[in-house]
Amino acid sequence: MAQAHKFIKDTKEKTKMNIEQLRKELELDEGCKHETYLCSQNVVTGGIGHMITEWDDEKYLEVGVEIPDEQVKAWFDKDIETVLSDCELLYDDFDHLPEEAQLIIANMMFNLGYPRLKKFVKMKAAIDQRAWNEAANQVIDSNYYRQLPNRAGRLVKRLRSLHGSI
Repeated sequence: MAQAHKFIKDTKEKTKMNIEQLRKELELDEGCKHETYLCSQNVVTGGIGHMITEWDDEKYLEVGVEIPDEQVKAWFDKDIETVLSDCELLYDDFDHLPEEAQLIIANMMFNLGYPRLKKFVKMKAAIDQRAWNEAANQVIDSNYYRQLPNRAGRLVKRLRSLHGSI
């Protein structure tokens, strides 16, 4: 966990992104549950949208297990470490994007994961060109938007608000 905190601290210093703001946004979109539950993908999940895996403590693999706040925070720190690393992998200039763009991309990465978000090739190309409206159009033209219209719709509005920024 100390390594995750160091990564997040280093990222805070390196990027313009406010990690606490990202946490608030993800809590809004994912919820924060101090009990394990089955997500829409029928996978045991807990905390802030943390999918429980075989690498987690075995006791959390069952539905209905109480999760202490320290565990929720530890999972979030580790998940954000992965998300930010994946964002930097997908976008060479992630640290130089406007903070709002970083927050949007990190939100999508958290939700979709690297394998799915890297398939948003036209969105990425638009972001690389700072063509925010086109990036928003590409989100709208996706299954992601059709499956999660409220969340994706909020992100689209935020992308459009970047129009005119560098």
